[in-house]
Amino acid sequence: MKTNRTDLDRVEAYTRALMDAAAASGRSARDLQQLRHAIKFSPEMLNIIAEMIDAKEDHLIDKVYQVYKERLDNGDLTISVDVTTAVPMGDELRAKVIEKCEQDFDRPVYLVEHVEPKIIGGIIIEARGHRRDASVRTHLVNIRKALASNYVGGDE
Repeated sequence: MKTNRTDLDRVEAYTRALMDAAAASGRSARDLQQLRHAIKFSPEMLNIIAEMIDAKEDHLIDKVYQVYKERLDNGDLTISVDVTTAVPMGDELRAKVIEKCEQDFDRPVYLVEHVEPKIIGGIIIEARGHRRDASVRTHLVNIRKALASNYVGGDE
């Protein structure tokens, strides 16, 4: 793959930024070794680590590693399920969502809850590449599309 001038400029900028940061804290050799391993990281891994750093919770990385390894070693089958609602879920709804998801996936679930007022109402559930969107916003968009496609003309 050919590297163009813009890529070379960006490589230079990233390299200088990494070298300056490493030199300022006396860890140039260590950071070079870490960069070599970072190539193997999945985008999701990099995003989660960046989130932890942004939240100033990077001190938890070692603990996350330990829990991850323990659960992997023990064959934990729990899956994460992202649930988006317009307002925070109450305990009763949360229990119903967990029960339904555990039935659907035939596995224990861990809910990751998101509040997004833009969905107006209803719920969006996402897990393992599947999305179930029962939000009011989506229903309204679908109604609008249906009405627009059925509109033939006005009163004449």
